Amino acid sequence: MYIDKAVEPVNFYGLTKAIGEKLIIQADQLSNHTRFVCIRGGNVIGTNGSAIPFFKEQIVKHHTVPLTSREMTRFFLTVSQAIDLLIYASEKAVGGEIFVMKMKACEIVDLIGVLEKHFAEKAIHMKEIGIRPGEKIHEVLVSNSESRNAYKYDENYYVILPDNASEEVKKRYAGLPKAGFTRYQSDDELMSFSEIEQILIKANVITV
Repeated sequence: MYIDKAVEPVNFYGLTKAIGEKLIIQADQLSNHTRFVCIRGGNVIGTNGSAIPFFKEQIVKHHTVPLTSREMTRFFLTVSQAIDLLIYASEKAVGGEIFVMKMKACEIVDLIGVLEKHFAEKAIHMKEIGIRPGEKIHEVLVSNSESRNAYKYDENYYVILPDNASEEVKKRYAGLPKAGFTRYQSDDELMSFSEIEQILIKANVITV
């Protein structure tokens, strides 16, 4: 089960995802024949709900882009990256744990700047409209309270064990190092302008 926005939910949408995550973990503990695992990730470029097509349309047609906050950051990955990571986690999972994708993040103003460079016919104006109810400045994928049970799985993943993890799960991850952070959120490590450009090229948003 793939879930984002479940960490420290601030609106009903996020709360339903948090409940869904807990139900999946509980389902694993009740099942003797099926593995249930949750995976947390950020924004997949090119999927429904992605802000990038909206930003592009505003740049091309209106030369003005509404922006909730200039401080806002978000995690991003391509569709192919998301698929590869989902398959990998499903193969490696014991069941009952939460895999957290390691992803690149960027400032939204920089993302808009890259799109402006490639699609604007003239200079654009970014109009700051303020944070909407239930919206976060930064995405959080591992909360402070969860970090004590978070481990480095490999170069692509962290893994979070539930407080009531089974002995099988505890044994499977006993040798892993701690994640080493108190919180994992989208302003921890930001992409440069050129890195944003490269991930948009990989996602076929920009052609060269």
